[in-house]
Amino acid sequence: MYAIIEDSGTQIRAAEGDRLTIDLRDLPDDAATVRFDRVLMVGGTGEPAIGAPYVAGASVEAEILERDAKGEKIDVIKFKRRKGYRRKQGHRQRHMIVKVTRINAG
Repeated sequence: MYAIIEDSGTQIRAAEGDRLTIDLRDLPDDAATVRFDRVLMVGGTGEPAIGAPYVAGASVEAEILERDAKGEKIDVIKFKRRKGYRRKQGHRQRHMIVKVTRINAG
């Protein structure tokens, strides 16, 4: 069984046991799980349930593995030829790593 969820404007395919990288969010320090309510589709067993826009009553629960993981470094470079203008800036996006534990079809 799998589900297509929406998180921070992106669509993510999630199945039980999958490790997902999602955007960092403000959660209490004692929170151990994350729940995704915006489920676009649930499939894998029988006829798939497709939402309009979301599947009613469906949710995906995930266990938090890492709260503040960093992505790969990206170099942002600005350059104008023959002008002596060069700027370099680095960026590392912060993520949260979760493991999908349960999919509720609703």
